[in-house]
Amino acid sequence: MTQDELGPVVSSAHLADGAFPEVSEFEFGMILAHHAFERWMVRCMATAGHPGLTALEVLVLHSVYHRNKPKRLADLCLVLNVEDTHTVNYAIKKLARAGLVSEGRQGKEKTVAATELGARACDTYRDIRATLLLNTVGELGVEPDQMRRLATLLRLMAGQYDQAARAATTY
Repeated sequence: MTQDELGPVVSSAHLADGAFPEVSEFEFGMILAHHAFERWMVRCMATAGHPGLTALEVLVLHSVYHRNKPKRLADLCLVLNVEDTHTVNYAIKKLARAGLVSEGRQGKEKTVAATELGARACDTYRDIRATLLLNTVGELGVEPDQMRRLATLLRLMAGQYDQAARAATTY
């Protein structure tokens, strides 16, 4: 059988029936990539010496360390596109207990910043990532421009899913 005879590679064939089955293929790819990326982040951070963190906690730590400036909870949620602020707040508390971030204030607003230990964890993660992931992606022949276009497409699709979620809420 050929690929055309089998149909698109999807997780839910009933969603691929009708118009634009390629979106279902894209969604299946996102599902696989999402779970693989979460596994990667958790295992890479464990290899960096910090086991027991969830994928969200790893993302929060990297976002807090970004440009080495204190961040507000609302800004972290916005950047990470997380609607449930309590999950990010819990991640901050867990990271603080682990000594990876510290909480502070900027005027009336609570802020969070990476500690020296948190910065070292992020730097070690970066080095492991370069060795185990980036080198192999380069060996696959993936071009930087391909990755840039893919990143743009993912951000655009994120906007489409957010808009569709708003529309679904009004039904």
